[in-house]
Amino acid sequence: MPPISLEVDDLVMEFSLGGRVLPVLRGISLRLEAGEALAVLGPSGCGKSTLLHLLGGLDRPSSGCVSLGGQDLASLSEPELARLRNRRIGFVFQEHYLLPQYTVLENVLLPGHAFPADPVPGLEARARELLARVGLADRLAHRPAELSGGERQRAAVARALLFQPALLLCDEPTGSLDGATAQAVAELLFELHREQGNILVVVTHSSELASRFTRKVRLIEGRCCEA
Repeated sequence: MPPISLEVDDLVMEFSLGGRVLPVLRGISLRLEAGEALAVLGPSGCGKSTLLHLLGGLDRPSSGCVSLGGQDLASLSEPELARLRNRRIGFVFQEHYLLPQYTVLENVLLPGHAFPADPVPGLEARARELLARVGLADRLAHRPAELSGGERQRAAVARALLFQPALLLCDEPTGSLDGATAQAVAELLFELHREQGNILVVVTHSSELASRFTRKVRLIEGRCCEA
């Protein structure tokens, strides 16, 4: 597919709490092109994860627009949005969310089972290639409990990249890892991002990780400013 852009226009998110409205995001606007990487910074509770969920279509904004490739996510039905998330957006969270009853290979292949009526050929070969790429070629038959924390997170990265998403969203992807492992996972993310030319957005508290991004934004009182 041709490269696509991510556009965020005057994004507002409010929550109702005890009969009052709690504003979290107050008019966020930004644009990212294919191949760009952005770090989102800010203190706990400032709305970083909320922003990431809106970018990935996990939540719908109170107002404003998130467009991926010119398509407003809010205009899609739930089935259409689910399909877009499955095929065009990858997610990596602080927790790996691997299913304990499945092997590493089976976990990476799980997104391929979301739409059984529309199978994609070659997914197992793609999964094996990704797992080799992230250094887990000899762990395909292992279950998550048999892996280290860094290995589980690398498996989660492979799963997120199964469909070669145009947009890769990472929420504190190194937050639960020790220093050396965090650095290795960060290196892997950047390496795969450069190879695939996707849009990479990473929420992080890590100043070391953030320093590697040429573009950074900071959320302050619900507003976004270049850092």
